Formats: sequence, C-alpha cells, structure tokens
Amino acid sequence: MPLLVVSGYPSAGKTTRARQLKDFFESRIASESADAPSSKLKVHLINDQSLGVSRGVYHTAKAEKDARAEEYSAVKRVLSRNDIVIADGLNYIKGFRYQLNCEAKAVQTTSCVVHVGLTAAKCREINNKLLADKEQDGGYAEEDFENLIFRYEEPNGMARWDSPLFTVVEEDATPPFEQIWDALVGSDGKGKVVRPNQATVLKPATEQNYLYELDKTTSDILAQILTYQKDHPGEGGGEVTVQDVDKPIELSANPMTLPQLQRIRRQFITLNRQHNFSKSRMKEIFVNYLNDQFLR
Repeated sequence: MPLLVVSGYPSAGKTTRARQLKDFFESRIASESADAPSSKLKVHLINDQSLGVSRGVYHTAKAEKDARAEEYSAVKRVLSRNDIVIADGLNYIKGFRYQLNCEAKAVQTTSCVVHVGLTAAKCREINNKLLADKEQDGGYAEEDFENLIFRYEEPNGMARWDSPLFTVVEEDATPPFEQIWDALVGSDGKGKVVRPNQATVLKPATEQNYLYELDKTTSDILAQILTYQKDHPGEGGGEVTVQDVDKPIELSANPMTLPQLQRIRRQFITLNRQHNFSKSRMKEIFVNYLNDQFLR
C-alpha cells in the first residue's frame, strides 16, 4: 500500500524515527477490526542495515549509485496495495525521491516524506560521538559526512514528490503518527487510491495498420464533405451522412475550405496517434470531433 520515505542529514536519527513509525503502524494494524482492509497490511522497513550496505559506500560515486539502486529495487519488490514500505535512508537526492514517488503512483497508492530536521551542527556532533564509540554502530567518515551535508537536497512540500511532507525536529518525542496514518491510509482505514502518472501507464498495443486506417478514414470523410459542398455551391450548413455512423456531420454555416478541413484532420490524428480507441469506432469519433469543431 503506501510508501513512506525518510530523509535527513547523515546521523540525524532517521533510523530511530523509522523504527518508531514501524512500531506504530504494526500496533495500529493489529488494533484494526478483522474485516477492515487496513488490518491486512504488512509493514516493511528497508534501510542500509537490512540491505547489508555499509556507510563506506558514500565514499565513491559508483558505490553510492549501486547502493541507491539496491534500495530502489528492494522498495519496488515489496511495494504493493497490501504493504506499507518505510524507505529509511539518506534519500537526499530529490531525483531519487521523485523515482520512489513514481513507483508508488504506478501501483496506485499513496506516499509521503518524513524529514528528520536536525541541524548540520547537531548531526556533526552526533556523528563524531559515533565515530569515537567503537561499541556502537559507527558514523560516517568525516570527509563523507561533510560531502553528504553539502550535497543534501532538502525536501520541499511544494513539490508533488515530497508532498505531503512531515518534518520531525529534535524536540519531538515521536513523529506525528496520526497525521501520517491519515495521509497514507485514510482515517476510515479503507486505503486511498492514487491515479498513476501518464508516464507510468502502459499504452495498449497498436492494432495492425492502425495509423494507415486512421489516415485513410479521415481522408475519405473529408472527401465526402468537399463533394457535398461542391454539389451545393453557395449553400451554408447541411448534413453529410457517413456510412456506418448514426449521427450525420452537421456542416457549419460558412463552407469550409480544404486547408481548414486539413488542419482539423491533422489535429485529430495528432490527438489519437497513440491509439486510444479501436478501428471500428474511428468514423464515429471523427464525425463527433468534426461536429464539435464546426460548432465553434
């Protein structure tokens, strides 16, 4: 189902917030009634630790790119209408967050971004402590840390791929659980459906000779209009009946010239080049399009 992207500076406490969210989601799902759709949701937490990715990958561009691809693949594998996926990572590149947003839209589910908003100075202090304490999960190498801070692209709630955006600061004991649940799942627990981007929708396969038929059908209908106008010189209006189409073409009060008709035909072909209807409906749809244009 939904995708929750965690983002923030290195050593900002993103994993702590991600685990808080995972615990909340699991508790909330367990408390739902058995017949509620949200009771069937599963929660997945994906981060560098679960993927076995070390912090050293951020030292070189290629290793970092490979690690990002691994996170992307892991999210894509489990993202579905029946799963809540928490992508816990730096996710500091807006283009990568956009990719994740598109994946959520492709499966027609919601997404949001949780920004862990600690200052760079505070994150630097935490990172130095982690580096000094060998008992804990170490921090980022100093050079890598400063590089990541410099390159960080902060989420912007005005951008559709970062919206809705929830910022969690150091003083917050927990993220805004209920608001996040409502944004991702909905207050009624039925789940929200999102329309996919046009770029993510597979186009139907083109019928054989579709473009040829589109060109020939529209040309033949224009020829009928020109023939009618030739047979009725100086007359305005009139109707042209097209075979296999119930509704006639209702001509405009002023006779149409060939260039005017060709312009309308080109517009129609451009709009329908990607095959939005079957060949059997070409005549009917083109007649309706002509009638609409003649009324303007």
